[in-house]
Amino acid sequence: MKKCLLYRDFLACLVLSLAFVSCGTPRQIDNQSTDPPNVIIILSDDQGWGDLSINGNTNLSTPNIDMLSANGASFERFYVCAVCSPTRAEVLTGRYHPRGGVYSTSAGGERLDLDETTIADLFKSAGYATAAFGKWHNGMQYPYHPNGRGFDEFYGFCSGHWGNYFSPVLEHNGELVRGEGFVIDDFTEKAMAFIEKNQDQPFLVYLPYNTPHSPMQVPQQWWAKFENKALEKLHREPEKENIRHTKAALAMCENIDWNVGRVVDKIMELGLEENTIIVYFADNGPNGWRWNDGMKGRKGSTDEGGVRSPLFIQWTGVIEAGKNISQIAGAIDLLPSLVDLTGIEGTTNKPLDGISLKPLLMERDHEWEDRLIFNHWRNATSVRSQQYRLGRNNHLFDMVHDPGQKTDISQQYPEILQQLMDAEKAWEKEVLIELPAKDNRPFPIGHPRYSFTQLPARDGISSGNIQRSNRYPNCSFFTNWIGTEDKVTWDVEVLADGEFEVVLYYTCSEEDVGSVIELEFGANKLTGQITEAHDPPLTGMENDRDQRIESYVKDFKPLNLGTVYLNKGTGKLSVKALEIPGSQAMDLRLLMLTRTDRLKID
Repeated sequence: MKKCLLYRDFLACLVLSLAFVSCGTPRQIDNQSTDPPNVIIILSDDQGWGDLSINGNTNLSTPNIDMLSANGASFERFYVCAVCSPTRAEVLTGRYHPRGGVYSTSAGGERLDLDETTIADLFKSAGYATAAFGKWHNGMQYPYHPNGRGFDEFYGFCSGHWGNYFSPVLEHNGELVRGEGFVIDDFTEKAMAFIEKNQDQPFLVYLPYNTPHSPMQVPQQWWAKFENKALEKLHREPEKENIRHTKAALAMCENIDWNVGRVVDKIMELGLEENTIIVYFADNGPNGWRWNDGMKGRKGSTDEGGVRSPLFIQWTGVIEAGKNISQIAGAIDLLPSLVDLTGIEGTTNKPLDGISLKPLLMERDHEWEDRLIFNHWRNATSVRSQQYRLGRNNHLFDMVHDPGQKTDISQQYPEILQQLMDAEKAWEKEVLIELPAKDNRPFPIGHPRYSFTQLPARDGISSGNIQRSNRYPNCSFFTNWIGTEDKVTWDVEVLADGEFEVVLYYTCSEEDVGSVIELEFGANKLTGQITEAHDPPLTGMENDRDQRIESYVKDFKPLNLGTVYLNKGTGKLSVKALEIPGSQAMDLRLLMLTRTDRLKID
């Protein structure tokens, strides 16, 4: 191992202390257009490294994703985070996720701090049309919302997972809309329409899919292949594997592959193939015990199997087709790499942790300094060098000769162990210190530049008898609202004085109609009454290929409570029932606040 191993040394040797992105002009190569290249970033959700046929999994076929590798570059050792929102934060910023305030996957902990510069901010400033289609998972309320982070266009959902994948309620630039068909197909369709609309100008398209994340829903045409299929490849501990869950995940991966093919076909149809960079990777390890080439760990783990992801980068005529890159890299590297490859001008206001991979992509036999990549989740930090991984309890593994992490070699190599332990301590001292002991960020309401603010049950706190529909907050709702002392509160900050239309999304049985509901913030109150029954059944189970652990869902009805004036400031916004004539007031999914006096600010 080389001497430059401590994290504080890496701050210098990897130029992490720079507060800007170095943006040189891309190398001119035959067939390369002089126009700024387009960028398409495709991110799958809970797809492991082994969930692709190109990586040796004979259980499924992913020819379109495999072709990205054949036509571009493949990174053999690419690392993301153990779970969803941290990886997305690192992609957006080029910085380790704790630096940006991301420490959880729900209830506000998934939000990316507002003083972070995103990749969309940079490309938008450079004149690119920017759009995101799919699962955002880095904040819902503007300016945490994608439209506040550099994306002109957003279609999808901002939560950590969604409870229904077939024509669900989604949002388009903050406004609730009804999806059209299976969500992955829908997101792809919207992305292709955006590409076609903006084909005459450079564009950045971020396509963060939400499969194969649970619930395990996939159209019948994809499920049919796997329902009765005998799997050839199993997890290294087959007794742990849920075969039905695995089959559903593989069917979802084949659906992703079909949609990737549609995107590539659209690029070729429009004649943009030689001027478009396409990036494909996953956000963490597999969401189940299934074949992953014998690696240790799955989603949620900082072991190799929990954080290793495929990464393919295609730029026809520029990046050598079929190139395999063995040097380690990570999600933190994508922002500086894409800025460097496209040659855009742009600056960030904070130092980057990632480095540009352009030399590895564009040059042959490039000398590359050994480096360290850090993974942190739930009080566990793992350190990866080119050859070794420091895991939990200071176990050391030789990842070249023992890729399955079966033999702890810490006693045989005490010097290497100490170097990586020192690097881990230095990294934690610098990076984790940026996370406050308590998250005091309120949920913003009513930014004067934006009309809509959602306050979902996920972000609320219940008191009294009120219960969540499920212990996993994402896509949950509140129920068992049986007392007038019961309430739901949100810690909020009204960003500017103004009038807001308030719509409450509820369900209520016929015998419980008549509850009087009060919304309160400071001295301002708004009262309305439930006058119509709406009692649909729970759904989701009919489309699940394997039983979910998250909440089932149902169709919630909008109730316009009226208009209320809210004063700028922080405090608790609460909803309670003043009268409950039946057995309970309602089930509550979310509040939608629409600023009726939105300011026109350029």
